[in-house]
Amino acid sequence: MERKFTDFLLKWKESHRKECLLVKGARQVGKTYIVEDFGKKHYESVISLNFFERPEHKEIFAGGLSAKDILQKLSIHLPEFNFIENHTLLFLDEIQECPQARTALKFLAQGSGFDCIASGSMLGVAYKEIASIPVGYEYQVEMFSMDFEEFLWAKGVNKDAIEYIKGFYSEKKKIPDDVNETMFKYLREYMVVGGMPAVVKTFVETGNFVKVHELQQKILSSYLDDIAKYASAAEKPKARNAFLSIPNQLAKENKKFQFSVIEKGGSARKYENSLEWLRDAGLIKFCVNVSTPQFPIVAYSKKNWFKVYLMDIGMLTAMYGFEMKQAIIKNTLAGHAKGGIYENLIADIFVKKNIPLYFYKPENNAQEIEFLLTKETDIIPVEVKSGNNATVSLNRFLEEFAPPFGIKLIAGNAGFTENKVTLPLYMALFIAPAGVHELFVSVIAEKGG
Repeated sequence: MERKFTDFLLKWKESHRKECLLVKGARQVGKTYIVEDFGKKHYESVISLNFFERPEHKEIFAGGLSAKDILQKLSIHLPEFNFIENHTLLFLDEIQECPQARTALKFLAQGSGFDCIASGSMLGVAYKEIASIPVGYEYQVEMFSMDFEEFLWAKGVNKDAIEYIKGFYSEKKKIPDDVNETMFKYLREYMVVGGMPAVVKTFVETGNFVKVHELQQKILSSYLDDIAKYASAAEKPKARNAFLSIPNQLAKENKKFQFSVIEKGGSARKYENSLEWLRDAGLIKFCVNVSTPQFPIVAYSKKNWFKVYLMDIGMLTAMYGFEMKQAIIKNTLAGHAKGGIYENLIADIFVKKNIPLYFYKPENNAQEIEFLLTKETDIIPVEVKSGNNATVSLNRFLEEFAPPFGIKLIAGNAGFTENKVTLPLYMALFIAPAGVHELFVSVIAEKGG
């Protein structure tokens, strides 16, 4: 299945960087597959070590850690070793299982004659103690599960078709009803399947939602196992309970993360470290409230007032249970949980575009804007509607702060007014800083600016 991360790997290879690349991310997002596939296509030789599957390979990094030492030990431990200078990729998978290999990245980056990519779970990379972190010699990048566009590719929706749909976004036109209906069908499928590659593959090959759900439950169990493996004794039960509380948090009308939902009388003092731990694991993302929607938005962030979204929308709906998935597919979902699920969907799409998550909710009124985007010095409000309700909060925001325009994402079709852009929820896949800029230019041009 095609992944956009391949383009990033190719740019890294062609940049002639001196750093080794460290690809981190939650388990099951496809790190191993994509690096090995990239190596086969772009290098004459690939040397792959998996420290979890083959713990004996740790011996290669015992003793001297110079590139010369490691090459010599590779030739001893791996009979199939084939080193072609300047055309070889060394792939160190599950590097959190071998701290010395992480330390060795410093020496492998210094004229070794080959490229080196390391990969590991967010948990292991963050919490395994190593003798020396190779600061300045490793370039860290987080990899996520498949985004909605990659899901569409896997479904067989080609790029020309997606560009055709994007044309309605760029030209601010209503989408033909049959196309709009089909895209919402795909979006609802993505909501219950998510982007974990193995899950997407199962769905594409079988179309069986029961098999999809069973696999997702296994992945969720593996996440709970990771909590048991990596968290300290004091954090294990707290991190587990905080993680399992997320569906309940998002089902509330006020989706501000409430520690009392984890347990009666729960407090930030007791659970904030557990949430940080889950974020470090790549399992959750924070969406932070701001006191004033002005640039620079980070200067107005309220660190103690935040929402928590799961990093993959399919994992969230799996936590709600199979009946929830049936309601989503049949488009019969109702209640407060519906709003939380759709917000998590947009958070999923934005995070995978590297868009920081912020929202706006004053303490003294019911107004709430689910997401805020920054383009240059402008703050663009994004309101998310699981239906096609009135946008009281967005209208008030537009009047009070006068941004160039606001975006309303709905379960309906596109519409455009002087300062409001209404888009079907699935068109969030086209929203990025560059995409916002396109809308900004078109709206300002119409205003004569």
